[in-house]
Amino acid sequence: MIFEFLYPLHKSANWLGFLNVLRYLPFRAICSTITAMMLSFMLAPWFIRELQRKQIGQVVRADGPATHLVKSGTPTMGGALILLCVLVPTILWCDLDNLFVLATCIVTIGYGVIGYLDDYLKIKAKNSKGVPGRYKLLGQFAIGGAVLAYAFLMKDKVPPDWWEIRTRLSVPFLAFNKHPIELPIWLYLPFAVCVVVWTSNAVNLTDGLDGLAIGPVMINAGTYLLWAYLAGASLGIDATHKFVFAKYLDIPGIERIGELSVYLGAILGAGIGFLWYNTYPAQVFMGDVGSLALGGGLGMCAVFTKNELLSAILGGVFFLEAVSVIVQVVSFKTTGKRVFLMAPIHHHYEKKGWPEPKIIVRFWIISILLALFALASLKLR
Repeated sequence: MIFEFLYPLHKSANWLGFLNVLRYLPFRAICSTITAMMLSFMLAPWFIRELQRKQIGQVVRADGPATHLVKSGTPTMGGALILLCVLVPTILWCDLDNLFVLATCIVTIGYGVIGYLDDYLKIKAKNSKGVPGRYKLLGQFAIGGAVLAYAFLMKDKVPPDWWEIRTRLSVPFLAFNKHPIELPIWLYLPFAVCVVVWTSNAVNLTDGLDGLAIGPVMINAGTYLLWAYLAGASLGIDATHKFVFAKYLDIPGIERIGELSVYLGAILGAGIGFLWYNTYPAQVFMGDVGSLALGGGLGMCAVFTKNELLSAILGGVFFLEAVSVIVQVVSFKTTGKRVFLMAPIHHHYEKKGWPEPKIIVRFWIISILLALFALASLKLR
């Protein structure tokens, strides 16, 4: 909104020439990050008090680790504050005519609504069940499918370069233009929706310890921010003398994809502000309203920046958490035996006696290493 209303004024008068700075993505991404952080710091104390006043507290799993019993009643649904602190700066600093940002925000809001209903039912019924899994997945597939179908099938709404490569897979550590893997739209579109839904639920499964999920979410967001900027950025004085980063790095170059860096900057800022209160021992929990929404947003960024496969590396912590649940369920149903002491895998380490802060920090370290490994693929091609 600030960009939409103020940037056009930079030519109207000499003294307004400083507004030309709004054209630069790094400036707006930084402003979005700072705005989200300040909003979070200012609103979080009031928000937590309101959650306490309305007795919106965490319902702990009956079969969970015994150490979690003390967390019962801790204010939850803090993800609603995160979403507010993500969406407001995005609207303020982003080009609102950008399909990539609008589609990502719609999925973020839609998945946030599903998460809110899940949290609400848990609190109302005072159990950890919430919305039945099949209905939750149905809603996620419906929202993600509708939004991605619009982005993939409406040719006049997307940049030409995106339309040309929209169904092409980018393989990590292989040059995008030299090793193209083109899929038919009827195959790629369901795959893309699965990436979004998988990422959303994987982040949700990771959100089981104080600060465990928000750390890797911020690390992933920062990585995608850099990637989105490089995919859409160029330097030069005119169209003839222009250095295009995507062409140099041989990654998918997509016009206007860089606007996603404003949205991702907001996730970084909101995450930092939330972590101040979510760090061990947490004063507030994210809840499904936050984890499903943030995971869906990251999944959309993976699809739009053509990092569907790389997201398994970058989001390796999320991937491991989700796979541990699948392995546990399949093993128990087929053999009657459990592979882990408890799933997701962070609970396995709790059962082994690891202190909660040790698990959290080590998972953060792994996430940082995976992010560096993912960024290394920019040059190692």
